[in-house]
Amino acid sequence: MEKFYITTPIYYVNDVPHIGHAYTTLAADVLARFYRGLLGKEKVFFLTGTDEHGANVAQAAEKHGKSPREYADEVAPRFQEAWETLGIKPDYFIRTTDPRHEKIAQQILQEIYDKKYIYPGTYEGWYCIGCEKFLTETEVVGGKCPLHPTREPVYQKEKNYFLKLEELSKKVLKKIEAGEYKILPEERHNEVVSRLRSGVRDISISRAGVSWGIPVPWDSSQTIYVWVEALFNYYSATRFLENKEVFWPPDLQIMAKDILWFHSVIWQALLIAADLSLPKTIFAHGFFTLDGAKMSKSLGNVISPQELVKKYGQDGARYLLMSQYPFGSDGDISLSRFTEKYNSDLANGLGNLVSRVAKLCEPFDPKELVETRENRSIREIKSFLVDPQHPNFLRIDLALDLIWGKIRGLDGYINRERPWEKETGDRKKILGEIIKGTEALTSLFEIITTLEPFMPETSKKMLSIFSGNKIVMPVEPLFPRI
Repeated sequence: MEKFYITTPIYYVNDVPHIGHAYTTLAADVLARFYRGLLGKEKVFFLTGTDEHGANVAQAAEKHGKSPREYADEVAPRFQEAWETLGIKPDYFIRTTDPRHEKIAQQILQEIYDKKYIYPGTYEGWYCIGCEKFLTETEVVGGKCPLHPTREPVYQKEKNYFLKLEELSKKVLKKIEAGEYKILPEERHNEVVSRLRSGVRDISISRAGVSWGIPVPWDSSQTIYVWVEALFNYYSATRFLENKEVFWPPDLQIMAKDILWFHSVIWQALLIAADLSLPKTIFAHGFFTLDGAKMSKSLGNVISPQELVKKYGQDGARYLLMSQYPFGSDGDISLSRFTEKYNSDLANGLGNLVSRVAKLCEPFDPKELVETRENRSIREIKSFLVDPQHPNFLRIDLALDLIWGKIRGLDGYINRERPWEKETGDRKKILGEIIKGTEALTSLFEIITTLEPFMPETSKKMLSIFSGNKIVMPVEPLFPRI
């Protein structure tokens, strides 16, 4: 049975959702919609959720005068609301405080312990609470975590349990080199392989002084290190399903590059130790700045998904986020140019095309203009979204560029042929070519269908205009100028 299982990271509830979270989750939504709607796969599972344990969350809860559970219960729905605002529809939203997840994480860790991959020891070194991560000597820069330079790392010395990562990492490297799973883009693959070849140490997988977590099953004085139990969410969520065996393992896991090591090495090591199948592809996208500056509360440039949708509409926000720069690379999201791009590509581009064609087609019977034909555009963008071997895999921006090239092509054809100046018969022929397409001209209906994963509400509105018993002129423009 063909299936497609895609995941995003699960997001810490120590803060509310912003467009950094939205960027990753929206990309996963586009992929899930493409597989389900345009490729017709019956079994698609899109997972996202929230990571709710650990010192980071406990500290945030304390600042707000709440218990960790109360705080998690308050923040987790904010993520669900943000995704609904953006039209993101996961098949399941997992919370790591779900008792079913907690039980499964304990069961798997017990299995790994029973196989002698875990042993007691003492951890001594720096810990970044912001990352919920033990820092190696090479990761400490000027006494600070480079990702949280304003927060002091904590020096820890405590008895923990350790995973035999040094031993397991050799198996991980062999599987990468044998092509058993892919790490993309290529530069991320090279980073991971280089680090593995240089040798890694065993890692602590429990905490002694963090009560807000899942107890270690064989030692209730310790809790499972938040990253370890959180990684198992991708597996535990599939155990909640009626057909438990259908989806495992994930076909594609998307995340930002700062958590690549956890997902491409530690996650794989845990799975190997537990005798579970490995994900097929790990894809780590880059970081982005906002108008050249790092997103920061102190700079006042942290943007929520709701703010974008309020200004540009749901599909406007989706288009602007996904079309800004190559998904796999570092880049800059130019908020200062969002309105300019919205007006040029959406109001003057797609919206104007729909309005023109609807007005020209209004006197005719839609059934005389529409016919079903192969959607060549789906085939053309498929390699960007489906084939991990393709050099431009997950270049969602290129897929959108291709669609917008078709939109400009139709606009140019209308301008050249000037159907409003033609006699009825000739006008009808030209409009039929616009709606149906020709060998050289992509049809409006191909564009409508191909847009669905990227801009689902717009696709639905366009379909309602042209596929009824008569052409229905939209009361309001699809994208009012700003």
